Amino acid sequence: MEKNAKIYIAGHRGMVGSAIRRKLEKEGYTNFVTRISSELDLRNQNDVAQFFEEEKPDYVFLAAAKVGGIVANNTYRAEFLYDNLQIQNNIIHSSYLNGVKKLMFLGSSCIYPKLAPQPLKEEYLLTGLLEPTNEPYAIAKIAGIKMCDAYRAQYGCNFISVMPTNLYGYNDNYHPENSHVLPALIRRFHEAKEQGLPDVTIWGTGLPKREFLFADDLAEACFYLMQNYNEEGLVNIGTGEDITIKDLATLVKGIIGFGGEIKFDASKPDGTPRKLMDVSKLHSKGWKHKIELKEGIELAYQDFLAHKA
Repeated sequence: MEKNAKIYIAGHRGMVGSAIRRKLEKEGYTNFVTRISSELDLRNQNDVAQFFEEEKPDYVFLAAAKVGGIVANNTYRAEFLYDNLQIQNNIIHSSYLNGVKKLMFLGSSCIYPKLAPQPLKEEYLLTGLLEPTNEPYAIAKIAGIKMCDAYRAQYGCNFISVMPTNLYGYNDNYHPENSHVLPALIRRFHEAKEQGLPDVTIWGTGLPKREFLFADDLAEACFYLMQNYNEEGLVNIGTGEDITIKDLATLVKGIIGFGGEIKFDASKPDGTPRKLMDVSKLHSKGWKHKIELKEGIELAYQDFLAHKA
């Protein structure tokens, strides 16, 4: 990417988009075009088409999406499918029509089959049934990957897809019902500590394993791949290491300094038993994460205290 290139980050105020912008600014990029949702509804085809015709961005990071945890995914099934399909269809198609040099589409690890072998290799896509609770979101993201590949095959567009693992970090979503597991744990342990509660109850058995990547590490990987990857298919972005929800809760509890007990409600769903990324493809391209989980949670908690608490 040329230093004077015009760069559009869709979703620039979210955790991922803001991390990508910080990384690009650190690398000396200054020519950004952005719109907040009140200025541009990415679900509206005509509005997105007009925006691209007027601005003509050179490079696009497609980090905008309707996202949430297991409760939000399962509750707002229609919105998670419709909104995400609309957003990515409009941006990918308008990028093609307006000669965008390169586009990066960001997906999610939930695209893989629920019972796929571990760790998850890129070629496991579409080899089995999805986890039912987040199937609408996963189907939308799978469509985005295939759309990038289709536009590459038919029109020669340099559109690439990356699949991040579970993310956390600065500017995360700490909503009581709609947040992901790690920010949800940070908020709940913090509030329990503040209120002097004797215990915190967590959904499920605590046995499922999850992988977590600090969002600024993701941004580093995205910048690296934007410079060095120009192929069809997708690239997993993660650490290649996972942890049980029980051990994660214990880690968060210690960082926050909550002195009570952790309880598990086994009547609530666990979701996918395990979601560990195979990151050998990413490593073979020359990139590896830097921020380990404990350090990352400490950084995220400081950000929570500064902005959310």
